[in-house]
Order: sequence, then C-alpha cells, then structure tokens
Amino acid sequence: MARNMQPVLKRCRTLGISPAVMGYSKTSNRNPGAQKRTKKSEYAMQLNEKQKVKFIYGILEKQFRMYYEKATKMPGKTGENLLILVERRLDNVVFRLGFASTRREARQLVSHGHYTVNGKRVDIPSYLVKVGDVIAVSEKSSSTTRFKTMKEEDTFTATPKWLDRDKNALLGKVTAMPARDDIDYEVNELLIVELYSK
Repeated sequence: MARNMQPVLKRCRTLGISPAVMGYSKTSNRNPGAQKRTKKSEYAMQLNEKQKVKFIYGILEKQFRMYYEKATKMPGKTGENLLILVERRLDNVVFRLGFASTRREARQLVSHGHYTVNGKRVDIPSYLVKVGDVIAVSEKSSSTTRFKTMKEEDTFTATPKWLDRDKNALLGKVTAMPARDDIDYEVNELLIVELYSK
C-alpha cells in the first residue's frame, strides 16, 4: 500500500492550508506560511488546488483521477461532485465524527478494522458512505483503552450537519449527503476541473 510520508506542517505551509484542517491544531492559522511574491501561472494555481485536496484527504493521483472521472458522470457540477465524493470516504467520516484526531489516524484505524458500517466490519478507507449508513466502533475495539478514554474524556469536536453522532455509544449516522457548504477549507474546485479537462 502506498503511503504519504510528507511532513504535514511543512506541506501545509507550501499549499497554504491551515494545520487545523488536517486536525493538527485546534486554532486556525490565518496566514499559513509566508506567501511568495512571485506571480503564479494559471497552471501552477490549478495544480496547487489539486494537490491541496489530494493532501488533505490523503489520496494519491490514480485514485483522485478515478474520483474525477466518476464526478464527471454524475449530475450537477463536476467540481462540487468531486469534493462531495472525497468527503464521503469512510476515513474522512471517521475523522469528522471525532473518532480519530487526524485523517491519517482515521485511515490507519479503518485499515485495522476498528469500525463497522451497518454492523459489518469495513477496513477500506476509501469506502463511500451513503445516507442512512451507521458508522460505529466495533464491539471488540470499543473495549480497548484508546476508545474507552475517548468516551470518558469527551474530546469530540463539532460534527458537520450531514452527520449525527451518539458519543455515548461511539456511533454516528449519515443523515444526508455532504453539500459544498460543508467543506470547511478554502478550495477553488473549478481550477481542478480546468486542469483535468485540458
């Protein structure tokens, strides 16, 4: 399995992302990294937006391209469809529910089979959730120290409106499809569409 070994904070500075988006800091950094004065070309801006989304969700090029192809076949705006597809990934949903402190940690926990979807164990981080799906910590894993302390310390973050979480039972439900408004970081998805449609 391919792994992304880039230093997170350094990459955040390069791409102009707040570390809070990645789950590494609770305070939002308004000016992540010094902005260079050199004017970026159109291609550089398009590439930067694509790399930003890929880095946030921990997706490699081949899979990201597959999401783009899928987004083009869906009704509606391709850019918004693309963001909604990556937002629906199981590792992202686990992170959004507060069951992991970062998306990288969520990806690892999902890979190790700590979560169930509708009662069935799922160990595929790229699994796309649907409306009505119930994501829970598996029975075996809920007795581990990590999840016990999570329950006791109540370190949960606010969940987006398309998810509903029961922190006492360590489970969450997908109540709706994510919308463009639910994307909590700055990204111009039109630039990604322009890049791929060349």
